[in-house]
Amino acid sequence: RFYNLVRLGYYDGCRFFRVVPKFVIQFGIHGNPKVNDVWQNADINDDPVKEHNTGGTICFATAGPDTRTTQVFVNMADNEFLDKQGFAAFGSVTQGRDIMHKIDSEYGEKPNQDLIQSEGNAYLEKSFPHLSYVKKAFVHIPSHLLKGTA
Repeated sequence: RFYNLVRLGYYDGCRFFRVVPKFVIQFGIHGNPKVNDVWQNADINDDPVKEHNTGGTICFATAGPDTRTTQVFVNMADNEFLDKQGFAAFGSVTQGRDIMHKIDSEYGEKPNQDLIQSEGNAYLEKSFPHLSYVKKAFVHIPSHLLKGTA
């Protein structure tokens, strides 16, 4: 799902609404409430945990078992305790990890996720004007994984 959302441009312009230094950076609620209406209940089943939640890995956020939708977080530290909670890392930040530490954390966990869902970036820009955001998301697929594909 993440790959397809990135290809669709879903994450472009999304704000990092939950930034907890030395823990996680979370994003993935779209800035347009109409888009959120489409995805809010499009749950996907959990994946088994195969990799540890180490610094730089990316996971889907959940509200419980089998409730993953579009929200993801990047581990800012080794958070292996999340493994036992079922958070399955599916990728990692391979370039720009130094930038992760420059993402604005002044608002911590203050943005209200329900208001982001219903009001989008209008709410965030008004109430949390310094939030960092995704300018353009892309997925890099190593060439060795593309061999044999057309």
